[in-house]
Order: sequence, then structure tokens, then C-alpha cells
Amino acid sequence: MSYLVLARKYRPKSFTEMVGQQHVVQALGNALQTQRLHHAYLFTGTRGVGKTTVSRILAKSLNCLGADGQGGITAQPCGVCQACTDIDVGRFVDYTELDAASNRGVDEIAQLLEQAVYKPVVGRFKVFMIDEVHMLTNTAFNAMLKTLEEPPEYLKFVLATTDPQKVPATVLSRCLQFNLRPMAPETMVEHLSGVLATEQIPAEPGALRLLARAARGSMRDALSLTDQAIAFGSGRLDEVGVRQMLGSVDRSHVLGLLQALAAGDGRAVVALSETLRVNGLSAASTLEEMSMVLQRMAVMQAVPDQAESADPEWAEVAALATQLPADETQLLYSLCVHGRAELGLAPDEYAALTMVLLRLLAFKKPGHAAGAASTERAGGAVEPPKKSPPEPVVSSATAGPLALPPAVTVSALRPTAVAPAPVLPPWQSEPEHVRAPDVQAQPPQLEHADPEQEPAPPVGRAGSAPAAAEAQVLVLPTSALGELWAGWVQRLLAAELITALVRELAMQSELVAQQEGLWTLRVANQSLQHPVSTEKLLLALQSLDAAAPRQLLVELGPVGDSLAKRLAAAQAERQQQAQQIIDNDPFVQELVRQWGARVVPGSIKPWSQAVGA
Repeated sequence: MSYLVLARKYRPKSFTEMVGQQHVVQALGNALQTQRLHHAYLFTGTRGVGKTTVSRILAKSLNCLGADGQGGITAQPCGVCQACTDIDVGRFVDYTELDAASNRGVDEIAQLLEQAVYKPVVGRFKVFMIDEVHMLTNTAFNAMLKTLEEPPEYLKFVLATTDPQKVPATVLSRCLQFNLRPMAPETMVEHLSGVLATEQIPAEPGALRLLARAARGSMRDALSLTDQAIAFGSGRLDEVGVRQMLGSVDRSHVLGLLQALAAGDGRAVVALSETLRVNGLSAASTLEEMSMVLQRMAVMQAVPDQAESADPEWAEVAALATQLPADETQLLYSLCVHGRAELGLAPDEYAALTMVLLRLLAFKKPGHAAGAASTERAGGAVEPPKKSPPEPVVSSATAGPLALPPAVTVSALRPTAVAPAPVLPPWQSEPEHVRAPDVQAQPPQLEHADPEQEPAPPVGRAGSAPAAAEAQVLVLPTSALGELWAGWVQRLLAAELITALVRELAMQSELVAQQEGLWTLRVANQSLQHPVSTEKLLLALQSLDAAAPRQLLVELGPVGDSLAKRLAAAQAERQQQAQQIIDNDPFVQELVRQWGARVVPGSIKPWSQAVGA
């Protein structure tokens, strides 16, 4: 006897044998028991979920005669009477299956409807089953509308389709519709375990999980893949063999990629991508597995107290969920899903995979990537990363002298030649020309005056008019609450806990009240008074220190003492000090008197601004 594939051998023959479609089984079973039978049924769903199987079981239920030949309509066909056995083997004269994919014209439908005028030959009902009904032409649909709406009492229509959107609304309205859902991987693993136990074939649980995931909700595909795996493994299902057969990516590679992304290790990401290429593993499968792991991570982050799963990889996924922020997890999931669709557009799918992985790395938050460590500056202050907020400095009215780098020389532009590189100015050898150790300025740009023009007046201590205008110092009223809030915000910035609008809210707000765990902030811009930003700022404060407030209130009003205003005041003071250094320098004054040189307006910058800090 020829071998019968598992998908046909274990096709359910009654409603009790069906798995994963309890909602359909319950509805049809109740209808059969109460004799409330509709004249047309439409079963929809993806391939391999049981549409044809349900149709045959329904036909047996309508025509079952019972083991003793005295039975009637039942929800539990006997399976041994002449009608049941004939329907199972496909030779029941009153049960007709029409494949609409190959018989889609009006002539084929007309031939089928010609049989509707004749009563059943041996059965209780005639059952017309039209598979892939959406493939019928419009004229074929129109030809069957009248009969479908008012068929003879002995005729039942059963329609099946994988694409109900293509079925005309006039047909849908005449049918009782049931949607057969894709089956969960757990359901398929349980069913495959029972089938293989009956077949006495040993199988590893990991192999069954791989087959269930590869079937994508289709039990027929799962059984077909199981047949293939049995042949591949010579009668045994090993996880390694099934993974090799399917070309699936080992979860260890996926977990390694996510760990490298969480650590911002670009070298490890590229190395793992190259490993996937060398082993010939599918790029699409890699992104699919990453999406599945990220989805589980997102669930764990949203529901951290959920019960531990029996999956052996649960602990590693849970650890990754604690390493990545929730917003980055969502971003990585979206990039993986969209990146999978882009693989076909690239000339090399592994190059496309590498680009997707590097894109995941590029979209990480600033400061999480490798090599983002900050550099140490003179005076003990730490320079923040590039594009981060400027180093917090308070005004000299409330703080001591500013911590600045060592003294920097001023390069002069002589009328005869321009020095190609900075040279040691002559005044540094004279003690009276040495600047104050706590202030320095960017070397100014000097212009040589036109000989026909009158020499510019010497630069005095008060400075030139343009310089004096740009060196005005902001007068900032300070307070104890302002000093306290500035310290908290500086700590948040140093820990990189706030970004974007939350950072602007923290820097531009003023702490005006502090009582019993409630802190009141005041902002001048209404766009900063947003509940989401306030909530994120409160969470950042609470994650920084246990002494943080339990509640934040943001009100609108004039702001006096905020960190942003303190930074502006400190910058203006530094600008004035730099201007005074240049104005009072004897060598610069000598150049102005003897050669008619002048300081280019706006060219004097404090040292921190000049070096891009």
C-alpha cells in the first residue's frame, strides 16, 4: 500500500477531532443539535486551517444514518455508515466539490446549478461545496445568486475562500460566514506531539517548536513539514536537523545580535552578520526571529510581573528586556519589520541585513553607543558628549571663579606676512604681560587698516563699541530654590536621563515651591506645559535619587531663575571677560596704534565656545 501523508492520514473526521477552531465547532454543533440550519455557509481563512475539512464534516452531519441505519441530523457523525464512509473517500453522489480556481466560468456554475432541481439520490441533503469561490467570474457569481438566495429545502451551499474581500457583497449577504483563525504555535506543537506519538517517531520539543513557527498558523503546513523533517532526519526529529532543513536562524545568533545592539557594540554586530553569511542562514529569517524576540521583550517590559514561561530562552529574553529601554525596543521592532521588506530591493541580502543592523545601532540614544565616553577637561569638569546640553555653569554672583583651561596665546597678524602657524608672542616673556590664570580668550582676528584710511583709535579698557555691545552681562536674580533645581537638572543631564522636550522643560523651568513631596515648576512657554513631558521628567527624577518629589506641578508664568538663564548669564560673563582680555592686551594695543589694525567685530569668543565645547 502506498504511503499516506500525515496531512491526509490525520485529517479530522468529526468535530471532536478538530483543533484550534473551537468557535466554529461550537456554533455548528449547536445549530445541528437545535436543527437551526442555514442554507448557505461561507468558511474563510488562510490555507490549511480546515475549511474543506469542516465542509466534509458538516456534510456527514447532515446525511449521517447512524451505526444502526436509524440516525438523523447530528453534531457527532458516526463515521461508519454508508454516507459517512462515502463522503470520507469522496464518492458520495449527493456531495459535490467544485474547484472554482479551475472551474470559474458561468458554464461550469450553470452545470452545477442544473443538478439543484433534482432531489438527493441516497442522502438526506444535497451539499454543493465550492472551494476558492473568490476565483469565480462576475457572471458566474450573478448566475448563482438566485439559487443561493432561495435554494430548495434539500440543498445546502458551502463556500470556502482564502480571500473574502474578493467575494461580492451580494454573495456575502446570503451566507452564514465563519472565519477560521490561524492556529497558535502552542496548539500545533501539542497536536504534532500526539501525531508523532501515534506514529512512534521520537521528536525533540525544540524541533516541534521550529516546525510550528515555520507553519505560520497552518496545520496542514505543519504536518507537511513534519513529513519532510522525518525524511530528513531518517525517522527522528532533532532540533539541529530541523533547523538545518528549514534554514532557520539559531536563537543564539539573534540573542547575540540584540545583546550587541543593547551594548552599542558595532564591531560585534558586523561580526555576527558575517557569521550568518558564512553559515548561509537566511537574512529574512534573522529579521523575523529578531522581531519575535523583540515582541516578547516589549510584552515583558509592559507586564514585568508575568509568569515565567517554559521556553528555555525565557530567561535570556527577560534579561535583554531589562537592558533595552522600552522605546528603543519598539523602535528596533519597527526597523526589523520594515527592514525585512527591503531585503529584496538590495543586490545582496546579506549587505541589506548588515545595513538594517547598523541602522538599528545608529538610532540608539546618544551616549549608549560604543565610544561615546566623555573626555575630561582641566579643572575637574567633565565635557558632555557632542550635541548634548552645554556644561552647566552658574553665574559668578553665586559661584566662585570659573574653571578654565590653561592660558592661551594671542596670535598677531603683522602687516608684512601672515604666520602659517601659531607662534609664541613676545609679551609672554615679560611678567607684566601674563594674563590672569582664571580667564582666557580665543585668539582674535586682526585686520590691517587701509593706508589711506585714518588709523583706528586705540583700544582702551572699556573696549570698542561693538565689543562692548556683545559683552553685556545678564543680571540674574538667584534663589535657594533655583540653586537646588539647577543642581538636580545638572545631575539629570550628566546621567543622560532626559532628552528633547523633557530636557527643555527641565532647563527652562524655575522651581517656585517645594512642600510635602510636591514640587511646583514655572515655565514661560505653554508648549512645555505638557502632561507627558511632566510625567517623564518626574520618572527621571525618581530614578535618579530617592529624595525626588512624588508629584510635579507645572504652571505658566514669568521665569526668573532657571538653569537656561544661568547658562546664558555665565556665557555673557565669559564673553565680557574674553573681550576685556583682548582690549587690555598691550601687544594688541600696540598693533592698533602703530599699524592701524583693528579687532574684527564678533571674532572674540570665550575659549569653551571656540573649541566647540
